[in-house]
Amino acid sequence: MLVVDGVITAVGTDVDIPDGVPVVDATGTWVLPGFIEAHAHLGVHEEGEGWAGADFNETTDPVGAGLRALDAINIEEEGFRDSLLGGVTTAVVKPGSANPIGGQTVAIKTWGGRTVDEQVIRERVSVKSALGENPKRVYGDKKALPATRLGVAKVIRDAFVKAQNYAAKRDHALAEGKPVERDLALEALAAVLDGELIWDQHTHRHDDIATAIRLAEEFGYRMVVNHGTDGARVADILAEKDIPVIFGPMIVSRSKVEVRDRDVANLARLAAAGVRVAVTTDHPVVPIEYLVLQASLAVKEGLDRDVALQALTVNPAAILGLDDRVGALTPGLDGDVVLWSGDPLDTFTHVQRVFITGTEVYSRDGGVRERGERFE
Repeated sequence: MLVVDGVITAVGTDVDIPDGVPVVDATGTWVLPGFIEAHAHLGVHEEGEGWAGADFNETTDPVGAGLRALDAINIEEEGFRDSLLGGVTTAVVKPGSANPIGGQTVAIKTWGGRTVDEQVIRERVSVKSALGENPKRVYGDKKALPATRLGVAKVIRDAFVKAQNYAAKRDHALAEGKPVERDLALEALAAVLDGELIWDQHTHRHDDIATAIRLAEEFGYRMVVNHGTDGARVADILAEKDIPVIFGPMIVSRSKVEVRDRDVANLARLAAAGVRVAVTTDHPVVPIEYLVLQASLAVKEGLDRDVALQALTVNPAAILGLDDRVGALTPGLDGDVVLWSGDPLDTFTHVQRVFITGTEVYSRDGGVRERGERFE
């Protein structure tokens, strides 16, 4: 495999290597694309920092579509270093689930920049939304809307109606050459309606998944179920409607009512029904370096091992529209390459070396390299 200027240009057994190109001997290792954490709070919910590092939930407004996770990421959080130990080179960072509409997500490399901007793959990937217990608990405690599941759905529905009206007025004004009074939240929701941004729907329980589908069909946006730990009950519906699931976290307790039916085997059931699946740690709920461990546990509970590797690579890339950059060792994609000592689904295997856009950022012997080199 040849990587030039950070991009894979050739893969095969007869690749011509230009003079002067450094050669990495991967004999005896498994060579895989960097893994993708499709739902993380990396850098916005810093481990062990308490309120000072908790910038993932803006709980003063239930409609946070104008908020951006990018504006709160601290790349010095230890989770970024930990990600390399687990072969994770891409993370989609999302706001939390306190609000019915939490804000915009961002796809980033997990290492390399002096600032987070130098690690960005795509500045806007999706808008995060939450159904279920979290938003109704947060706002119910305030005696404010939404305090129930039906209130959460109404907040989302009202916001999209306003976005439809905003888009119509915007388009009319532009057609007449008149200025448009901008609204950042409604702009983001209009981008969801236009198909520019994905709707990332936090939902665990099957009845909340049904509500998510109802809303998506009412307004015609493209939805991805995030968590879906009880989604096996409606796996056939998700498969029929081609709605993917970013499943997890798995190594957690049943900490609230809506996850009482959480079961690692549900991931295998979803995949067997034809649902495209990815895996998430929901970092820091589960430390990000255990992303592959969760996939291993799912294989133990019936998930096909090839699907498990796809759920860490090509699937999350395709689900979130990042497959033009990451997810595979294919010419034209970023040179994000990880050398494993053996099968990564074997818990005795470890990461030996990690390359992001062709630059070595971690080795088992040398540790994590210093930041500072720009990624072009």
